[in-house]
Amino acid sequence: MSDTLKILIATDNHVGYLENDQIRGRDSFDTLEEVLILAKENQVDFILLGGDLFHDNRPSLYCLNEVITLIREHCYGNKPCEFYIVSDQSVNFQSRSVHGANVYDPNVNISIPIFSIHGNHDDPSGLGNICVLDVLANGGHINYFGRAYDFRDIQVNPILFEKGATKLLLYGLGNIRDERLHHAWGDGNVKFPRPDPEMEPAWYRNAFNLLVLHQNRVQHGPTSYIPEDFIPDFFNLVVWGHEHDCRIDPEACNGVDIIQPGSSVATSLAEGEAIPKHVGLLEVTGTDYTLQKIPLNTVRPFEWTSVSLSEVPGLTPDPKACEQYLTSVIEDLIKRAETKWKERQPEEQQQQQREAPLPLIRVRVYYTAEFEAFNVVVFGKKFINRVANPKDILKFSRVARSARQQQRNTRDTAANSTVPVPERLDTLKIENLVGEILGRNLAVLPENELQDVVQKLIEKDDKNALSSYVDQSLNRMKRRMIDSEDRSHITDLSDDYVKRRALALKEERHNAYAQETHEE
Repeated sequence: MSDTLKILIATDNHVGYLENDQIRGRDSFDTLEEVLILAKENQVDFILLGGDLFHDNRPSLYCLNEVITLIREHCYGNKPCEFYIVSDQSVNFQSRSVHGANVYDPNVNISIPIFSIHGNHDDPSGLGNICVLDVLANGGHINYFGRAYDFRDIQVNPILFEKGATKLLLYGLGNIRDERLHHAWGDGNVKFPRPDPEMEPAWYRNAFNLLVLHQNRVQHGPTSYIPEDFIPDFFNLVVWGHEHDCRIDPEACNGVDIIQPGSSVATSLAEGEAIPKHVGLLEVTGTDYTLQKIPLNTVRPFEWTSVSLSEVPGLTPDPKACEQYLTSVIEDLIKRAETKWKERQPEEQQQQQREAPLPLIRVRVYYTAEFEAFNVVVFGKKFINRVANPKDILKFSRVARSARQQQRNTRDTAANSTVPVPERLDTLKIENLVGEILGRNLAVLPENELQDVVQKLIEKDDKNALSSYVDQSLNRMKRRMIDSEDRSHITDLSDDYVKRRALALKEERHNAYAQETHEE
């Protein structure tokens, strides 16, 4: 038996994304199957997924059935398991605390086990606070690990793998809201249990330490990300999920190597999604590793570019001239997408002359006051059956003359219904919009708590989130008004009294929730 552990690494599969779209509906399923086939062809010991296996935390029955079918087809079999898990599996796999890892379950034949943390799309929620990964784990299809149950004391317990002379400690941390995790990490409440250095066994000192997490790596606010220097320096390698642009080549940071595999399907038309997508084949022998990046050939071609109309030589502000110019840009991108797709196909498929799928095309158009934005949907009709996204090929962005003017234009654009819809949407963020609408003018419900509930309703499609929250809040307020107030001296329970009392209780809850959020 070899001493080398072979691991196929992928993140952000987003299975089920646009599953009802006639053109792009199969994209996420086809690429997941390619990932599983690559694992089988390379005879890996296991697959490691870095979160967001599913695009929704409540996937459709169709989506769930497709994923289970693919796993059974490619990951089940009689191939013997060549590694041992020597840690406490009841701690590592709490969804299967009785049975442990599925590779040791006598009721299923697993040839390639899958180990996965949850992301922000398939995280626990709803009744019982479970996620779809719990369902797959209980069915014996995957091994779900890395969930934190107490945000005030986050214990990241490793899975200890042993294969020959190689020992691997796999630490996993499923997605936690970035602000919460940032505060917890900064306060020293994120712990990676390790033995006392003086009592540490020799094999533990010679083990390979691997961390997989699913958080913002790019800073979006003061605490809405996880700084790279938070990562303890005893880790040999970090697999960073959540960010979709592929940066799979190891990047050194404070003595720790970080890889960012990126998504395996484009869920937006951002520039980072157009970077060629890969998975990684990690081979660990002792404390040394090698990483081979493997391109994904089933990914739909995506070409992205930007143009500034005012900088195009000879281009006048005439709308027809602008349309003709942008049409030529898109034609070039379509040809480039087809050429690149053919180049990355294996030789046997090139000989079969397989037709290239319709590409994704996005052109960000910067324009100044003398130019006009036009209807992108009407413009895109000429590319129907030639691109996969004819309705949103173009993205208009008006260029302001100064930072102050740009900030003022952003506010004006968001509120001005005469500005083209794409430009208004380009300036809006859900959290900012919700916060602006709610302000601090509510009489009963605390704004900060309601804002989180509304975001949950939008991002998680939890249709019961708002109604359940309102019912719970009203019931809580009624109890407080009855229990905590001596009303024996009140002769007239006026509307004014009720409003004052409700406002006081709302402010009390507002402050309590703010404190809870900080502590978590």
